[in-house]
Amino acid sequence: MVDVNSSRHADTPQPAAPSVERGPRHVGIILDGNRRWARSKGLEVSEGHRAGAAVVLDAVDWARESGVETLSLWLLSTDNFRRPEAELTQLFDIITDLAHAVARKGAPMRILCADGALPTSLAERLESLHPAGNAPEGAGSPAPFEVNLAIGYGGRREIIDAFHALIDEEIARGGDLASLRDAVSEGSVGTHLSTAGQSAPDLLIRTSGEQRLSGFLLWQSVHSELVFCDALWPDFTRADFDAALEEFASRERRFGA
Repeated sequence: MVDVNSSRHADTPQPAAPSVERGPRHVGIILDGNRRWARSKGLEVSEGHRAGAAVVLDAVDWARESGVETLSLWLLSTDNFRRPEAELTQLFDIITDLAHAVARKGAPMRILCADGALPTSLAERLESLHPAGNAPEGAGSPAPFEVNLAIGYGGRREIIDAFHALIDEEIARGGDLASLRDAVSEGSVGTHLSTAGQSAPDLLIRTSGEQRLSGFLLWQSVHSELVFCDALWPDFTRADFDAALEEFASRERRFGA
């Protein structure tokens, strides 16, 4: 995993569930529909990805202005690596430029990805990011805000990677199978996820009309509210984002109680 200003391996317990009386602290978005948008307009697929990247920058601003503390954006899944090489080459360039543009907005940022999933060239370009983590110039003291960019991410792979890290730690301590069994818990697995230290996602949004999560934040989303939007990602607007927040606010969250 490429990790920018991350505490993935910190022994930090997962934060408690947020109050039902406030808006979502953590919003995740599955950015779906770039390719369909381009094809519907007779454009190259890469133009859809570029149009989608512009909306990502807007979404970061919308989330920060709405009081969201963590925004997770799924840009590229592990399954996407099966796409044509020419498309991936262009997409990697677009993602690199986008990640640097997000970093320049000043919010702490993490790159969520499966261990060893990214091509070396892309991983090196993302490792070069050094976001300041400061408020924009002229701002007062805003609420904490962090951006997760999921690039080469898969929910099952994230859980497997977390268990591998947990096993490696126990081996390093000289533990045996019995101690490893005792070491495994929801909390210990949580501290090895790529979102360690962050609140669980309260709201997950998927664009393009598809109604599935495809494994996004698979472990973390057990209590997430789901909103599916018909707009293709490049057509996603502030009104769509606000509508999703309003839908979230209208729901009664029980957390299994």
